[in-house]
Amino acid sequence: MSAINDTKLQPPVFLLTGIPGQEDVHVWISIPFSIIYVTSLVGNSFILFIIKTDPILHEPMYIFLSMLAITDIGLSLSTLVTTLGIFWFNSREISHNACFAQLFFIHSLTFTESSVLLSMAFDRFVAICNPLRYASILTQPRIAKMGLVSLLRGVVVIVPLPILLKQHRYCHARILSHSYCLHQEVMTMACSDIRVNIIYGFFLQVSSLGLDLLLILLSYGMILKTVLSIASHAERIKALNTCVSHVCAVLLFYIPEISLSVIYRFVKSSSPLFQIVMGYIYLLAPPLMNPIVYSVKTKHIRVRIIRVFIK
Repeated sequence: MSAINDTKLQPPVFLLTGIPGQEDVHVWISIPFSIIYVTSLVGNSFILFIIKTDPILHEPMYIFLSMLAITDIGLSLSTLVTTLGIFWFNSREISHNACFAQLFFIHSLTFTESSVLLSMAFDRFVAICNPLRYASILTQPRIAKMGLVSLLRGVVVIVPLPILLKQHRYCHARILSHSYCLHQEVMTMACSDIRVNIIYGFFLQVSSLGLDLLLILLSYGMILKTVLSIASHAERIKALNTCVSHVCAVLLFYIPEISLSVIYRFVKSSSPLFQIVMGYIYLLAPPLMNPIVYSVKTKHIRVRIIRVFIK
């Protein structure tokens, strides 16, 4: 009974963590993080500006890219305040409701990005395997519906997570290992039964992200089959080059995501610092690298960027 009373007297907050053992140099550590956030926000905003202002880029491939950029901006903004708040002001406390809201946005945008990457794979599949019907299949109304479905799926499947978390009492250390909230970590702070959270979280990983990745791999298997049937070597290279940027985006997104999920669920003895680094890579690498990859590897965007700076 006394334990329950002690729990009720505890403030309803979690404590976020920057880089353990490096608190004295958090201000210096904030410099690369600030550069990463600024680069991510400016880079993705610039991609959106380029696509919006150039009518030549109003094609399915670039419309999907603009969706990816919007999602990446949202992911950056969802962690920016708490991360820089820790490094600049040592502001570690976050209320339960604010934490649940943050993890809702992080996870819903993550699932939305996965759906957008799947849509982009479908775009490449149609463009290479069925080019004559490309314009009739990927019409602007259909693309808008695909974007809306991606967003709605991300929101709907994640809504139960904060609702489930609010049902628990939190009586453990309440110290999170990241500078932001993730469901797979917050649920371990509960002192009540979290089996529903574990089962639902695992179901989401397999049925949503896992299924998306499987369909992406399937689409690229069919793309590869089609490309290998092309007689001209030059045409093969040209077709594959249109997929390079998307493949990089897929690798940047899924490798850290899968690694972090495996670490939390199956690798109990892994280094805490390794978990923290993977957590930052999981959320910061895609928004940072996607605009760079597409700017370097996509000819039309690269040419448009050069024109902007030459003028």
